[in-house]
Amino acid sequence: MSGNTIGTIFRVTTWGESHGKAIGAVVDGCPPNITLAKANIQEELDRRRPGHGAASSPRREEDRVEILSGTFEGKTTGTPISLIIYNKDAASGDYDEISDLFRPGHGDITYQKKYGIRDHRGGGRASGRETAARVAAGAIARKILDRAGIEVIACTRELGGVTAEGTATAQMARNGLLCPDSEAARKMEARIEEARTAGDSLGGIVEILVRGCPPGLGEPVFDKIDADLAKALMSIGTVKGVEIGAGFEAARTSGSVSNDPITPGGFTTNNAGGILAGITNGDEINIRVACKPIASIGKEQQTIDIYGKPASIQVKGRHDVCVIPRIIPVCEAMTAITLADHLLRHTATRG
Repeated sequence: MSGNTIGTIFRVTTWGESHGKAIGAVVDGCPPNITLAKANIQEELDRRRPGHGAASSPRREEDRVEILSGTFEGKTTGTPISLIIYNKDAASGDYDEISDLFRPGHGDITYQKKYGIRDHRGGGRASGRETAARVAAGAIARKILDRAGIEVIACTRELGGVTAEGTATAQMARNGLLCPDSEAARKMEARIEEARTAGDSLGGIVEILVRGCPPGLGEPVFDKIDADLAKALMSIGTVKGVEIGAGFEAARTSGSVSNDPITPGGFTTNNAGGILAGITNGDEINIRVACKPIASIGKEQQTIDIYGKPASIQVKGRHDVCVIPRIIPVCEAMTAITLADHLLRHTATRG
């Protein structure tokens, strides 16, 4: 197995490299007669593309998507939907000086160990550039979720040690970090500038909320929906941890605190994060993902070359200071893809 495909009924395969001619996705299993225009996908891609915001790389990619197949007269046909996004602003020469060095924090050394060959230009397949294809596919998944009244929205919960209060809402668009707390957003922006000046980078936490999800989604035992959501989100290169509901805090409480009491009107608390025994319970799904700092930094670091000799490296080129907020639409996309797949699976089970 190549590991480039996710999903059982709604299946997404991404392809392409950071500095190749193009990247893209093939979406198979999308139901027919769903209204789908290029603008629906472009809207999501515009949220992810580089060149915007204090934390973003100055790489200028328009990320214009083309739909090559799977639609007719503005509607899906039920056949595979092929999407392509051309790379227009790759500066491959930035990597010539370090082509024989392994960058700390990157997949350079592990790709070399696995394949015996690697694309040193921007990380190739392991680059965050690949996530644009995920976002494009996620826009199609959202169309399926829209029909079921399911909303997926994410926000910046923490960045550079600054924690935000409040709940994710449409008002987050008022600040560039998609943070529900305007005061925290200002502090986060200050931390970003400090890191940029120091030639360093920052990590953060993204919170994802799913509203309107019906009960019953999820497949026992190994395809629990929380397991599949965790896998989908952990497949994003920057993500190093996922917690759902109370998450790790549940390990510090007792059963009488952790259990969510059930009343005729529903659950009185939501420590389970909307999922019980791997199946959605109808409550809001709450997920948090921990994103590591960007690996490409200007500070000098210790490494080795491809011959195993010690060396030092300073990574040049154009890189984000923090994956947030550009990672937010990626997290939403992977959540939407997983939910769309399970929604279709549930429909097949219940008829």
